[in-house]
Amino acid sequence: MSYFDAASSAPLHPVARQALLASLDEGWADPSRLYREGRRARMLLDAAREAAAEGVGCRPDELSFTSSGTQAVHLGIAGAVAGRRRVGRHLIVSAVEHSSVLHSAELFDVTEVPVGRTGAVSPQAYVDALRPDTALACLQSANHEVGTVQPVGEVAGVCREAGVPLLVDAAQSLGWGPVEGPWSVLTGSAHKWGGPSGVGLLAVRKGVRFSPQGPADERESGRVPGFENLPAIVAAAASLRAVRAEAAQEAVRLRELTARIRARVPQLVADVEVVGDPERRLPGIVTFSCLYVDGETLLHELDREGFSVSSGSSCTSSTLTPSHVLKAMGVLSEGNVRVSLPFGAVSEEVDRFLEVLPGAVARVREKLGAPAPVAAPAVVVREDELVVDALGKRCPIPVIELAKVIGDVPVGGTVRVLSDDEAARLDIPAWCEMREQEYVGEEPAEKGTAYVIRRIR
Repeated sequence: MSYFDAASSAPLHPVARQALLASLDEGWADPSRLYREGRRARMLLDAAREAAAEGVGCRPDELSFTSSGTQAVHLGIAGAVAGRRRVGRHLIVSAVEHSSVLHSAELFDVTEVPVGRTGAVSPQAYVDALRPDTALACLQSANHEVGTVQPVGEVAGVCREAGVPLLVDAAQSLGWGPVEGPWSVLTGSAHKWGGPSGVGLLAVRKGVRFSPQGPADERESGRVPGFENLPAIVAAAASLRAVRAEAAQEAVRLRELTARIRARVPQLVADVEVVGDPERRLPGIVTFSCLYVDGETLLHELDREGFSVSSGSSCTSSTLTPSHVLKAMGVLSEGNVRVSLPFGAVSEEVDRFLEVLPGAVARVREKLGAPAPVAAPAVVVREDELVVDALGKRCPIPVIELAKVIGDVPVGGTVRVLSDDEAARLDIPAWCEMREQEYVGEEPAEKGTAYVIRRIR
């Protein structure tokens, strides 16, 4: 089985396993106690904090351990905003932040900064979003779905000039290197770089106004409540140091492998859009979307072939809505596949993935009736317009039925697709761009929404 979902959770690094097992025997006592076992546990905790702080690029007394990256984000946002409560409760976030950031931001007055089609923000957009009552700005170091690296240094600079702290969610990038720029608060998650799950990092720079929320607790500088999971913390710090030692060499190797995927997939599979920045990206992540493909079905096909990958398609989500990242980028979401290679992934695995992918996509398209129709779509013909009734059908079916009938209208004629699937709002315009047809817009309908497409070629 080839595991290609390291961006969700990386396999446990061998160093992490060794450190975890060793510290289970040595680090079980309360590190706040003065007897011998407590002192031994305190030494392990202090050493782990120093190693993790070195990896983050901060002082040891600026760093606290949390029970997850999500908890680190929640505590970081709440504490930073509370520390500047006299300024206001306005937050700035990018539209492609991790859900933990977006859910935390819902408690405040939020401005969401848009991104371009590569998934990157513009530093000027943060400048434009700043207000007198802005308490905090948030920006991920790199995107978890498409791998695009964000201009954190530039955004941190403009925020500092305005006197606004910047919180950086560095979960996806910390394994590759420290975050550059004058950030104020930083969060991370050990299972993203090969450490154990259940350990997060929260770094707060000296001088940043920060007021921990919730009941007071004496541990972790008063920022994080609860007893430290010392064996997991030791393993997390040890694995961060280990992956950093390998990062430069691995980055070169994985970039070559993901570049091969980016180049070969559009050659091997028709109607594919590779998304994310082709240059400013994390070494191991490549994401693409396939027209006329159901994402969940494609993932099952690839799983049967021995590949574990993930998807941002709506059909793979419990909410049945497309990925907020792909939606913000304005790119195709149907048939979405994210390949995120772990440290140690080999060329032969990538080559085999490229061998089986075309067949997997073809089987899914055949099941869905694309490109050769299995059954004719429900179509009503008007003078120079076709009305396709796709109500009650989930994407990619509305797009498939659009593709089947676009040739039946004259150039200049229109197709009106009726759909009540939220994903159609993203996928139909994306299909138009890929097929060089004109997307006229959407109109309210008696049921669902009418999406109007004009044939121009």
